[in-house]
Amino acid sequence: MPHHIHPAVIVDGTLYTLLAFSIATWSLIVFKIWQFARNGYQNRRFSNAFWEASDLESAKAIPIMAVRGPQARIAQRGFGWLSEMRSTSAQALKFRGSPEELLGQTLRIQTQEEQCALESGLTLLASIGSTAPFVGLFGTVLGIMHALHEISQSGSASLDVVAGPIGDALIATAVGIAVAVPAVLAYNFFGRRAKQHRQALDHFAGSFLHLVFNADGNQG
Repeated sequence: MPHHIHPAVIVDGTLYTLLAFSIATWSLIVFKIWQFARNGYQNRRFSNAFWEASDLESAKAIPIMAVRGPQARIAQRGFGWLSEMRSTSAQALKFRGSPEELLGQTLRIQTQEEQCALESGLTLLASIGSTAPFVGLFGTVLGIMHALHEISQSGSASLDVVAGPIGDALIATAVGIAVAVPAVLAYNFFGRRAKQHRQALDHFAGSFLHLVFNADGNQG
């Protein structure tokens, strides 16, 4: 350790870093709770309206009135593709091939975009959960090194002299663990919820594709 850098500065910097990790973790937790609750509500609202529609034309009008929500955006993407294919008489290269397969690919692309939005921030939670204990341990090691150096200079190794500095140094490890635990739990919880949402979106996209190509015995 460079002699011109006081160990207390580095230890304090470690604690402030862990504080920043904690703020980021809880901010993400609050945001993801809101995001999943909002998407779940919007999906339920749109799904009820979509499957209660009398025909595809009625269902096509629903995304205009309820444009928000992953399922609504998937349906919009699908209806948009169908409209573009009809307006261009399917002459463009992007419409060459089986209409069912092309529409399925379009729906999968939108589903992947929605999944990426749901998974945003999870990598940061995983990174904080895996690195926070080591950051805390780093602060503890530096604190103990400083404490041992001060003990050697004082020439006393009594319990009163040793326990205080080393006990203070261990605080960094405790803080690192306290920061990591919520991050890991949140990552596992939201990762499981994201997987459930992805399955629901895949199911809706598959049902939409089946409906379009079987409603009138052709591609809509």
